[in-house]
Amino acid sequence: MPQPSICVYCGSRDGVSPNYGAAADKLGHGLAERGWRLVYGAGDVGLMGRVARAAQAGGAETFGVIPQHLVQWEVGKSDLTSYVVTETMHERKKVMFMNCDAVVVLPGGAGSLDELFEVLTWRQLGLHEKPVFLVNTDGYWDPLMHLLNHVVAQGFADASLLEMLDCVPDTDAVLRQLAETLGS
Repeated sequence: MPQPSICVYCGSRDGVSPNYGAAADKLGHGLAERGWRLVYGAGDVGLMGRVARAAQAGGAETFGVIPQHLVQWEVGKSDLTSYVVTETMHERKKVMFMNCDAVVVLPGGAGSLDELFEVLTWRQLGLHEKPVFLVNTDGYWDPLMHLLNHVVAQGFADASLLEMLDCVPDTDAVLRQLAETLGS
């Protein structure tokens, strides 16, 4: 069986809390320790760069996907095991998702939310059953979870939506849950 591939969505900035960067470092190291491949947006800035450098330092395979228009802005990390440059953001998201077994979302901004909601919507529509995890570093995702509960309470989604997303407190928890879910 091939090694599991974990798609990580996260910020192209570090954010205000040093705990966000520490979580990215720990996730990258954790993927490497388990022999899992990192699939991510191929940037070398912010949390993206941190998770990739940590995974590389531990010897993990890395698969990065970046659209041409972001190569300079996100400082495309071309020293990855696999480095793919796409024409569009849509193509980037598709290639990343098609090359992973699970999705992990660290703190991030609008781009990370876009990626999260796309895979969450696909799951809601029955297009996949890949696990999706939010790493709730310093309670970062609490407002989002409140909003999703509100969406369900107001009748705009079935309660099953909340079961399609697993919000975990930290990197240790997500690594444990990934191992249980992926059987490795």
